[in-house]
This record gives sequence, C-alpha cells and structure tokens, in this order.
Amino acid sequence: MEFIITLIYLAILVGVFAGFWKTFTKAGKPGWAALIPIYNIIVLLEIVKKPLWWVVLFLIPIVGLVVAILVMIELAKKFGKGAGFGLGLAFLGFIFFPLLGFGDAQYDETA
Repeated sequence: MEFIITLIYLAILVGVFAGFWKTFTKAGKPGWAALIPIYNIIVLLEIVKKPLWWVVLFLIPIVGLVVAILVMIELAKKFGKGAGFGLGLAFLGFIFFPLLGFGDAQYDETA
C-alpha cells in the first residue's frame, strides 16, 4: 500500500514539474529553471514583470503566501486566464500548472 501511495505521489510531482517546465518554456525562459529552488522564483518574477527584490517577500511568513497568490494571478493573466485560474495555480498547482503548461494558453508579454 505504501508503495502505491509513493508511486501516486511521484506521478503527481512529475506532472507538476512538467507543467511548470512547460509554462516556463512557453514564456520564453529555460524549462530547467523550474527545477532549481529560489531561481525558479526569480524566473517566475521575470515572467510576470515584478521586481527582483520580491524574492525577499517570498521568504517572509504570511507575506510570502500573499505575494505568491498575487504572482500566480499575474501569471494567469500573462497567459490570458482570469484571477480564478490564478487562485487555482496558487492553491491547486498540481492540477493547474499542468493545465497551463500543456493547454492551449499562450504567453502574452503585454498582458
């Protein structure tokens, strides 16, 4: 039973990372950047056109959660999605990142 749970967990994890990778690629950034902690936040901030110093905000308890939600909403907007999709990215990323990465949404730098 534990083996099956571990396999399911790993499958979900691979799906999330693949979706995150594909999302970065669609935005013109290197996909491998999605796998590097902290650097993936830096690249994500570049995608949504937020200042680099926001990385510090991610490290502050509670503030980091609020900033992550704001960044995910902005990311959704960059791909032509609404605030609801951004909340989905923030709270249900294991579902929404693969949808964003492998779906038909296209990155719009001007959004």
